[in-house]
Amino acid sequence: MKDIPTESINTESERQKLIDSSQFQGIHWFILMLSCILTFAAWYIATEQHNKSVAERFERESLQSIELVKERMQLYEHALWGAVAHIDASDKEVDYLQWKNYSDSLQIHQTYPGINGLGIILNVKLEQKNSFINQQQKQRANFTIHPSHKEPELWPITYIEPYLTNKQAVGLDVAFEKNRYSGIKNARDTGLAQLTGPITLVQDAKQTPGFLFYAPFYKKGALRDSVSARREAIIGVTYAPFIMSKLISGTLAVDKRHVTLKISDNGESLYNDADNDDASKIDPNPLFIKHIDVDLYGRKWQFQISSNLDFRENSKSNQPHLILLGGVIINLLLLALFIFLSRANKQALAYADVITRELKIKTQRLVKSNQDLEQFAYVASHDLKSPLNAIRKLVSWISEDCENLLPASSKEHLTLLNNRSERMNKLLDDLLDYARIGRHEYKSQPVDLAATAREIFSLLDHPKTFTLSVESQSLNVAKIPLEIVLRNLISNAIKHHDKSSGHIEITYEKDDDSHAIYVKDDGPGIPKDLVDKALEMFQTLRPRDKVEGSGMGLSLSKKTVEHYGGSLTIESDGKSGTTIIVRWPAKNTK
Repeated sequence: MKDIPTESINTESERQKLIDSSQFQGIHWFILMLSCILTFAAWYIATEQHNKSVAERFERESLQSIELVKERMQLYEHALWGAVAHIDASDKEVDYLQWKNYSDSLQIHQTYPGINGLGIILNVKLEQKNSFINQQQKQRANFTIHPSHKEPELWPITYIEPYLTNKQAVGLDVAFEKNRYSGIKNARDTGLAQLTGPITLVQDAKQTPGFLFYAPFYKKGALRDSVSARREAIIGVTYAPFIMSKLISGTLAVDKRHVTLKISDNGESLYNDADNDDASKIDPNPLFIKHIDVDLYGRKWQFQISSNLDFRENSKSNQPHLILLGGVIINLLLLALFIFLSRANKQALAYADVITRELKIKTQRLVKSNQDLEQFAYVASHDLKSPLNAIRKLVSWISEDCENLLPASSKEHLTLLNNRSERMNKLLDDLLDYARIGRHEYKSQPVDLAATAREIFSLLDHPKTFTLSVESQSLNVAKIPLEIVLRNLISNAIKHHDKSSGHIEITYEKDDDSHAIYVKDDGPGIPKDLVDKALEMFQTLRPRDKVEGSGMGLSLSKKTVEHYGGSLTIESDGKSGTTIIVRWPAKNTK
């Protein structure tokens, strides 16, 4: 029995491996399944994060709406106490003309938007009614107190400004109505600013819900340490009438918020967006509804806040769907890649078998057959780059289009996929970057030269023995192209240094029409006869096994600068140090 040659056994073994590799293996299905799982996980996480972000936004807008109402009410309270201070500071009782002059000086509608007026209500005993009316008629002949009621005291609105829009309220005795009267008694008894329950102002032509805001003032020097003492010392209250719809429109304009408001006081409606002209923005099926009780100056207002149609529209996001679509496309491309590789292997094996059989018949065809096989391998290797390129471009598109939408986790996943693709396409990436210069025009914007250069330096993988000094300067240029140029120049200064430590210095000069940026290193320098060669594509002045790089850095930087109308030149004596001079047009600088 003859021994089978070892070479033949090895050949058959290798051939069997190729046959096995041309078929779908468990690893292929594992990769596809893992990719699908990651895709759906990313989609689920993105959806949950989006929903959480929308809920947080609604919560934020709800609380902001309430805080704005509180802040506005505090502003009105300050106006009332300011009026009290004015009365207390007066040597005699404030009359109509004094109050008018004081109110005019405040410019009420400009200083306190949403307020309907500012006035004084005096406490009048029943036996003082006639004398009080006679006193007021000295300055206003038509003054009278109305309507009549059965309460043991009178609280007539004595002064109110501006008069023209509030003249119907002058002389109105607020004790005639429960909510007005109980509010003024609460202010008197507590010594604090107090609100009334919902009322309808007599001066409101539309007869919509409103309220009054009181701040009490007392006799000078009188004790106020108890309810009885305050009742004995009370003189009156400063007050402000409010139409609720006017207050809300001045505080929370419908077109400036994304929530719908409904406010009530003890079950009585104070305000409802549904009653306004902008009710078309109300969402019949809101995404969120929140009920909040707020204590305000002796009353408890119930806020019902719901998201409106603008909120729904602004809450829409294609991010989760884009992630899902992108993942499905990537999975299909992976499947196509595996199928392509499998078929390519099978075709290669079939073709190799044909060549082997022909080799036994006709030796002369060996050279041609080998050439055909090499040509096929060359074409196949180039064809293999197409799906890899498609994957990389897809990742780039998703990153660019959704830069402000994707969460950090999704960006991390895309970065991981992009990095693995770049391992096989580094040189092609440089060529594509070189070819893409000029396809996208970046607008000028303020750029801090020092901060940008330091950030680039910190992100580069450089030895700790290298240092960077940069002049602080604010430029108005296209930021991303400038970052590309600085990144390449700083990286080259580090990579091509002949020592284990070094220093890079970036200085700035302003010419009449350009920014001059000098990037200087203390490396070995560039011989003068090789300066032009250093700016060419794929050129390195040191052996490639000693310097990692594609030789595209300077040529890419030069073309970028020239595209924006600038220039890049090299100064070096070839012995110690190199200075790269970048002149960037300053025509857009303000």
